[in-house]
This record gives sequence, C-alpha cells and structure tokens, in this order.
Amino acid sequence: MNPSNMYDQFGENYDRFVNWETRLAIEVPFLASVISSHKSTPSEIVSVLDTACATGHHAIALAELGLYVAGADISSEMITIARHNAKQANLNIRFEQVEFGNLADVFKEHAFDAVLCLGNSLPHLLNENSLLNTLNDFARVMRPGGLLIIQNQNLDKIMNNRTRWLDPQTFREDDDTWIFSRFYDFQDDGLINFNIVILTSKANREFEQQVISTQLWPMKKDLLEYYLIRTGFRELEFYGDLSGSQFNLHESSNHVIVARN
Repeated sequence: MNPSNMYDQFGENYDRFVNWETRLAIEVPFLASVISSHKSTPSEIVSVLDTACATGHHAIALAELGLYVAGADISSEMITIARHNAKQANLNIRFEQVEFGNLADVFKEHAFDAVLCLGNSLPHLLNENSLLNTLNDFARVMRPGGLLIIQNQNLDKIMNNRTRWLDPQTFREDDDTWIFSRFYDFQDDGLINFNIVILTSKANREFEQQVISTQLWPMKKDLLEYYLIRTGFRELEFYGDLSGSQFNLHESSNHVIVARN
C-alpha cells in the first residue's frame, strides 16, 4: 500500500491513537531547546518545517512558543485535519500536501532554520535513491548551518531482536472504544511490513476490525549516519528519544539524530 493511502485511511483515528498531551509534554521542551539554542540573538524568530507533520500537533505546539512553523505531509487527509487543528488553536500555520523530495519546490521562498522528520517517517522511503533525494531536499529547504532533527524507531533493536509487536494503544470516548495494535512482518528482501489493526466498538457493541499496512526500510543507525554524511550533514548527535536521553543501540526505544547541513 502506498503510504499516502494508508495514512489517508488512518487520518480520522490518528488523534485518538496518539496521546498528544503526554507526548507533547515530553517532546516539545527538548525540540524547542535544541532549536532555540541555535538562535543568533534571543529575540530572533526561528523558522521550522515539520516534514511529516501528520495532524499538525508538533507544529502547533512549537508555533504556540513563538516559532514560525510550516508543515508538510504526503497524506491529504492528515493535512486537512492539521489545518482544522490549527484553526481550533487560533493559529495561522501553512500546511501543504507534499511528499519527500519535493519540499524545496513547494517552500522555495523560505529557508528554514530547522527541519523536523519525526514519527518513524523516514523509513517509509524504500531505497537508496529515494533516501538520497529526500536528504538533499531537506538540505535545499534549510538555511546554511540549519538543523535537521530525525526521530525513528530504534530499528537496530527491532531488527536484532525480531521484535514483532509494539505496545497497543486504547482510546475511549463515552461508550465508544478504539484499540490500535501494531505489528511488523519481516520480509525476505530486508524490508518490513508495518501493520496497524484498528478495533472499533461504538456504543459498547461488538468490535469491528480494520487492518492497514505499508512497507518500511529498516534504517539502522550506521546506515542512516552514512547517508547523512554522504549528503553533507555534519556534527551528528544521537539521542534515545525526544526527551534527550542517551542513545543505547540495544535498549533505546527511539533513534533520534540532530545534524547540521
């Protein structure tokens, strides 16, 4: 399944799947600190492009801190919801449906101080050419010396342990319940199939089931570091999550990279 098709289908449930209150409380202070530490002056307004923005909550949270923020996503449904969420927050944020590789064409009038690629989004690129094109596109849409922040699952840990099942998520609203269960299928060609099972019970009735899937390229740390350096990124820093914990190849849940172009 094309990633845009999968996330178009997942869009209406995405904000039920993610516990945004908890997640943003942990992640936004780290993101804001890293981004703001590179200001030229305390009064400088920093610009940020969230390249896989989904329903826009990271962009909204950063905009509420006074940063200039724009967002992009391959899914038209996610962008529609992001625009609605920004309107609900009384913010005017530019959200555009753009796939990786085309960002600099759409945002050509602006050079961003920081580019974000969060939520295990980069592994949706399935080959070397797509990855190189995307990293070069990130560099083109950034100012010289700008920051790139990537957050992936710790795919070294997942591939080494053959970790198939991820923690399920549950959301309840009145008498309605949603359960989201995610699992990987490891393929012979080295790719993995990422599956989301969505169980929905309305008014306490029996659960209805839906399965959506897409392929991922399990980008391990050394591989991603190699391609970042190859495309001109430097001063790479590694963290275990978006709270800024130390990265451990065998234990960390996430693989977070901060790099300069």
